[in-house]
Amino acid sequence: MQLKQVRKWHRFLLSARTRILAWYIVLMATSSMVSIFAIRQELFTRVQERVERSLSQEVQEFRQLVNSVNPKTNKPFASHEVIDLFDLFVMRNIPNDDEFLLTLLNGRLYKHSPRALPETLQPDSPLIQHWGQLTKPERGQIETTLGELLYLAEPVTITYQAEPLRSTEDVQGVFVVAHMTIGEREEVDEAISVVVEVTIVVLTAASILAWVIAGRVLAPLRLLTRTALSISNDSDLTQRIPVQGSDEITELTITFNEMMERLENAFASQRDFINDASHELRTPITIIRGHLELLSDDLQERRETMEVIADELDRMNRFVDDLLLLAKAEQPKFLCLEMVDVGLLTEEVYTKAKTLAARNWRLDSKGCGSIVADRQRLTQAIINLAQNATQHTYTEDVIALGSIVRNGKARFWVSDTGPGIAYSEQKRVFKRFARGVNGRRSEGAGLGLAIVQAIAAAHNGQVELSSQPGVGSTFTLVIPVDPPTPKSN
Repeated sequence: MQLKQVRKWHRFLLSARTRILAWYIVLMATSSMVSIFAIRQELFTRVQERVERSLSQEVQEFRQLVNSVNPKTNKPFASHEVIDLFDLFVMRNIPNDDEFLLTLLNGRLYKHSPRALPETLQPDSPLIQHWGQLTKPERGQIETTLGELLYLAEPVTITYQAEPLRSTEDVQGVFVVAHMTIGEREEVDEAISVVVEVTIVVLTAASILAWVIAGRVLAPLRLLTRTALSISNDSDLTQRIPVQGSDEITELTITFNEMMERLENAFASQRDFINDASHELRTPITIIRGHLELLSDDLQERRETMEVIADELDRMNRFVDDLLLLAKAEQPKFLCLEMVDVGLLTEEVYTKAKTLAARNWRLDSKGCGSIVADRQRLTQAIINLAQNATQHTYTEDVIALGSIVRNGKARFWVSDTGPGIAYSEQKRVFKRFARGVNGRRSEGAGLGLAIVQAIAAAHNGQVELSSQPGVGSTFTLVIPVDPPTPKSN
């Protein structure tokens, strides 16, 4: 029982449906991870760009203030008015979240925006000391214990008149705008976590839906497998898979159904062959065995017995030949096609048919034109019809042969003035081992008309029967002028 469970799980894990779902999950999970990572990096990039724009804007506003006038004096800021400049800017500007405005005088922190400074921006920190020594603007980015810090440092240079016709510049202080990105990064990470949660839920729902869809798509394959497993020597080969859609699985279903059709025909042909052989060979074998068991020492009786045995053996040989011919009729190479002149073929067959028996033979007409067909098989079919007519007529009866080409078809007929065939028997006469009733004489195994029908079908044609009891019968072999479509193996 445990081994059975293991095998069941093994089949489940290795099934096409499971593998499709597994690859789907791997593909979706991989693409989702790559997408989430790309989105996170893009958001971080945009945060940094926004912060840098904000820093640049603050520095630009500070420069505008430097180049403006002191509200106290209504004159441009002088070198000794740097404190007023710093006080005015810090008072007027409100920094954004996680943004710090700092001013330095003589290398020391003077005033900053009303917000608690992190450890990195404390007055005695190395960063403050570095900024206090700057003489040129500087843009920087450093990592701190609280995250990434972006800054812009702007040394304050006031131009004033030291001597007539001569100006000098003197560095009085440094203005710094700094921004800690930890807040924005936490927001990005929070948004990404929401995206991850939603993605997991969506992926789970999509996987369930994919499992259901894969089951429906692969349903024909499972049905195909069950149908194939159910096939055995005594199974029902009539099973077919319903055809739906127009995809590759539909093509496979159609191919499988066609294969089942060929298998059914092959098994039916094999079964018919066995049944026919057992049905028809049993009688001559019984006759031969009976005569051999009763064989005496009398030479005359022995001679008569041997004649009976030889006749039965000849009949068995003809029967086997007929069965083999019917079996070959279902093979692709049954016909050897060539261009056949209808009128010439009619004359040849008529000449051969007249030797079958003493009847009042007549040639009605000869068709004009040619067809693509197997000359020997057509001759065999018409001769079989003529032979069938001789078996159901008498010496004074008329047997007529003829042909005509019209409407893309060649028609070969054999008619007789025999007793005719009852309407109830007209469909049955083409079956194997069917023999005439209503007093009609019959010789052979009853395969003649079945052979004629097989030859007609191989040419994509048919056999027509017109008969009236007491009047006679006409068998017509209808063959298309165009060559028959080759059968597939």
